[in-house]
Amino acid sequence: MERPFYTWDGDVLQLNILGTPNAKKNAIGKVRGHQLCVSVKAVPRAGKATDYMVKFLAEEFDVPTTDIQVVTGRTNVNKVLRIKNPKRLPGVISQQKLC
Repeated sequence: MERPFYTWDGDVLQLNILGTPNAKKNAIGKVRGHQLCVSVKAVPRAGKATDYMVKFLAEEFDVPTTDIQVVTGRTNVNKVLRIKNPKRLPGVISQQKLC
């Protein structure tokens, strides 16, 4: 069985992300393996692209930035994020079914 790119822990959504910094636009992309591809326009310097990604995802999930925790990957393209009580789910997540 393939690992899912997200799991729920109560009301907390945990996402495995493959980040692409310095992109042409901010976007939530497709699932690649066990990761969700997320592109941001920010340049990858000292975790600034990750901070920018958190702000972008906070808008997409309709939560304050303080409700998103970067568990791993602050300065890496491979990240694990925890989003507390997301009010909105992007299509790529709401269309998935976990086994």
